[in-house]
Amino acid sequence: MISFAERYAFYKSQIPETTQLLPVSKTQSEAVILNAYHAGCKNFGENYVQELHQKQARLPQDICWHFIGHLQRNKVSRILPYTYLIHSLDRIELAVEIEKQAAKINKIQSVLIQLHIATESSKFGFSDSELLQFLNNYNPAVFPHLKIKGIMAMASLTQNMEQIEREFQHAQQTFHQLKLRIPEAEILSMGMSSDFPLAIKHGSTLIRMGTALFGSRTQST
Repeated sequence: MISFAERYAFYKSQIPETTQLLPVSKTQSEAVILNAYHAGCKNFGENYVQELHQKQARLPQDICWHFIGHLQRNKVSRILPYTYLIHSLDRIELAVEIEKQAAKINKIQSVLIQLHIATESSKFGFSDSELLQFLNNYNPAVFPHLKIKGIMAMASLTQNMEQIEREFQHAQQTFHQLKLRIPEAEILSMGMSSDFPLAIKHGSTLIRMGTALFGSRTQST
């Protein structure tokens, strides 16, 4: 049986040294995550607020937790104290809530703007016009506890690699436009096990992988 450490080393060898490989640990047991931690991983991605809340309390406190799922406004206060990076800022109302809750605990919260590039309407994220409106009205003085670090995007669930490449190319162009407005934006989070070579081709600096690293998911205990 191939170990996590072996899988992680293999995929790390397939991507540039400057690209981060983020293990997505949703529904993985705490024992499995701890094994990955002892293999050298200190960053993990979680999709669900309750699951993240339980895991962070029981696992090593130097883990950097990334929240990559859809985030409801009424759940922001629960994850803010221990979340390193929120990948899923997908609407202005959420930005306002993160700013409000981060101010209460005197924290500057790093976030990625989620861009909707896929054909599925079920996926979240700013449309191009919504993002333009948000950035035109964005004032760091109004959001002193919100640090925009870049963009997160998910391609369509399809076998059409040409379509995926067009979507990644669009995300890359949007990322470059964002950097003109916010020079400190440095993260382009896109690409998973099935499409990471195309994501890297179009400038991804962070790849998210789940079962490719951990194997089949098991419900956490």
